Amino acid sequence: MSFRTLSALPDLRGKRVIVRCDLNVPLKDGQITDDGRIRASLPTLNMLLNKGARVVVVSHLGRPGGEPKAHYSLEPVAHRLSELLGKAVAFAEDTVGDSAEQAVAELADCGIALLENLRFNPGETSKSETEREEFASQLARFGDVFVSDGFGVVHRKQASVFELAKILPSAAGLLIETELDVLERLMVTPERPYTVVLGGSKVSDKLDVIGSLLPRVDSLLVGGGMLFTFLAAQGHKVGASLLETEQLDTVTRYLEQARELGVEIILPTDVVVAEAFGADAAHEVAAADQIENTEFGSGGIGLDIGPDTAARFAEVVRSSKTVFWNGPMGVFEFPAFAAGTEAIAKALAETDGFGVVGGGDSAAAVRALGFDDDQFGHISTGGGASLEFLEGKPLPGLEVLGWQS
Repeated sequence: MSFRTLSALPDLRGKRVIVRCDLNVPLKDGQITDDGRIRASLPTLNMLLNKGARVVVVSHLGRPGGEPKAHYSLEPVAHRLSELLGKAVAFAEDTVGDSAEQAVAELADCGIALLENLRFNPGETSKSETEREEFASQLARFGDVFVSDGFGVVHRKQASVFELAKILPSAAGLLIETELDVLERLMVTPERPYTVVLGGSKVSDKLDVIGSLLPRVDSLLVGGGMLFTFLAAQGHKVGASLLETEQLDTVTRYLEQARELGVEIILPTDVVVAEAFGADAAHEVAAADQIENTEFGSGGIGLDIGPDTAARFAEVVRSSKTVFWNGPMGVFEFPAFAAGTEAIAKALAETDGFGVVGGGDSAAAVRALGFDDDQFGHISTGGGASLEFLEGKPLPGLEVLGWQS
């Protein structure tokens, strides 16, 4: 693994350093409900501040569609970042306008400012390279060097991720270094037995990563909404559960490939079937091949793995030396259907092996269920970026930093 890191940058005292973080945190009524991504950015920011740099933080939040929208403002993030750093964080109310100009101009050595949501400017995510370059050039006026540390966006060719890194002297931050170290460990040097746990709603989102990981792992545990396509591929009826019929042939091929490779694909033996999709929906546990034989008939919908499956999955996780988990086992936002996800999280926290929570909904789930980050070997900040790395896809935000696997 080779790419430009912070050690490649010259003395940073007094230099303006633009840091692309991923501060895309969930908000409810203007309050941050999970500050994990903010905390993940602290090592790089503290290092730069300790070196005497003038730090200009840029990030996106949500999908505002290229125009300012108050509920996507990064102002709450600025307040939380200030609390975590223990120092004032100046907040600019625009991206490249008068407020940003003033905030950057007033920075002293060891000072830090956060600019408003990058995606308030259409140039950030434009499909036009020219428009992205124009916005990146405007941002570049605020910096002498650029540090890319938003791992959750390195799979995107966006102005602050790709074009900006070409304009200014650039390097990867500590978070990206850590994420890549972990992913290389999963792909190249995993300690065995190696187990991958995949969940989430759609199997189509995980097909490429399944194909990439099958030859590398010992066991693959399948939960979440995607499990029903696997069950259907085995000839079972799944009621009104989420089913991607167009993926049945592909799933069948993966089941056959796993048998040829000697990889154990472990599917649920029981599921929690509900009358409807809802937090208070009536539900019962059914055998995986008897989903339509509940009182809900063909209208029953599977919303979680069952208790026997959860116990079996947990046993495999605990006995593994390397575990990668991406995707909840059920609709964890509803307490009645969170037991499967909680069982995986608990087992991963208890394993003596190296356990990786693969970002996205999985990271949100473990925190929502009351687990601490330090109970796991690593919690990734980039669900989509992690998956695309594991799939072997090119990641523009890394390639522009000279990354080579």
